[in-house]
Amino acid sequence: MNKWVFCWVTLCLLTVETTHGDGGIITQTPKFLIGQEGQKLTLKCQQNFNHDTMYWYRQDSGKGLRLIYYSITENDLQKGDLSEGYDASREKKSSFSLTVTSAQKNEMTVFLCASSIRLASAETLYFGSGTRLTVL
Repeated sequence: MNKWVFCWVTLCLLTVETTHGDGGIITQTPKFLIGQEGQKLTLKCQQNFNHDTMYWYRQDSGKGLRLIYYSITENDLQKGDLSEGYDASREKKSSFSLTVTSAQKNEMTVFLCASSIRLASAETLYFGSGTRLTVL
């Protein structure tokens, strides 16, 4: 395979953008993440909606979404139902990072980033395409 084609395909696999109807984009990187037991792994999320609130969720096979962390504004981190084993960082309004502090052996899950804006007591969440984690 041509070296440039390989690089392009790799880049496509590492970056996923989800475009929503109003033109906003949520980008999660990487799309696929393979780690080793005990390794610290970082996932990144960017949004251009200018939304204040951002979220990180975990979805295991056969289970619903579980909230890990959320942030109402920069440098504000709120723990969700599943925050143990994770750290988060939000230094800018447009970005929110999640770190798995110690990957667990045979772990296979999907992490989803979302952003939202509250309008008249209603809230709509806009999701990224997800990051699939596999721990060997």
